Amino acid sequence: MASDDHDERGFFGERSLPQPKRDTEPEKPHYLGHRERLRARFSASGGDALADYELLELLLFRLIPRADTKPVAKALLARFGTLAEMLGAPVNLLQEVKGVGPAVALDLKIIAASATRMARGEISGREVLSSWNQVLDYCRAAMAFEEREQFRILFLDKKNVLIADEVQQTGTVDHTPVYPREVIKRALELSATAVILVHNHPSGDPTPSRADIDMTKTIIDIARPLGIAVHDHIIIGKKGFASMKGLLLI
Repeated sequence: MASDDHDERGFFGERSLPQPKRDTEPEKPHYLGHRERLRARFSASGGDALADYELLELLLFRLIPRADTKPVAKALLARFGTLAEMLGAPVNLLQEVKGVGPAVALDLKIIAASATRMARGEISGREVLSSWNQVLDYCRAAMAFEEREQFRILFLDKKNVLIADEVQQTGTVDHTPVYPREVIKRALELSATAVILVHNHPSGDPTPSRADIDMTKTIIDIARPLGIAVHDHIIIGKKGFASMKGLLLI
C-alpha cells in the first residue's frame, strides 16, 4: 500500500498545471495598415495620386516610426500652408508643431536641402538662358521661404553656362546691403562674362523697390565697360517672382 501511495504521489507530481489562454498575437496599431495602404497607392500611381498631407505622411513614416503621422502632417500644413513653405520653415518654427521634435525638424531640413540640391543640378553645366524655368525653380527652392533677405549671384561664362552660384550677402527681414563693386570684383575673379542677380523678399511680395532698381542700374553701369552683362535681376517671393528685365525696369 505504501508503494501504491508513492506511485500516486509521483504521478500527480509530474502532471503540469493547465496554463491560462493567451492571445495568439498582440493587436497591431491601427496606423500600420494605413501606412501599408498609402505606400501601395504611391507605388501603384506615384505622388500625383496623393494629397499633400499624404505625401508628407510618407516622409514622416521613417522619421516617426511608432506613431500615427497623419495628425502631424495635417498640423504642419495647417501651420505653414504648403509643402514648400513647410520645408522652407526654420527648425525652431517646425518644432512648435506638436509631434515634431528636434530630430524630426532636422530631418525635414535635410530633405529640404536635398530638394534644393536637386533643383541646382537641373541648371548646373547647362546654358542657363535656355533653361529659364529651371533657374526660377531653383531660386524659389533656395530662397523663397528664407526669413531674411539674401542677395544671390549666378555667374555665367561666355556660353551662359553656370560657373558659380553664391550668396554674397544676407541681411534683415527687409534689407540686404549690396556692394556693386564687390559683385563685379567677384565676377572678374571667376572670369564670368555675365551674371544674374537674385534676391528674396521675406514679406512675400516680389515687387521691386526703388532701391532695388537703383542698385541694379549701378551694377549694370559698372559691369558694362568691363564686358560683363547683367542678364536680369530676379526678385523671389513666397507666391511668385518678378523679373526686372521682364518689367522693362533695366
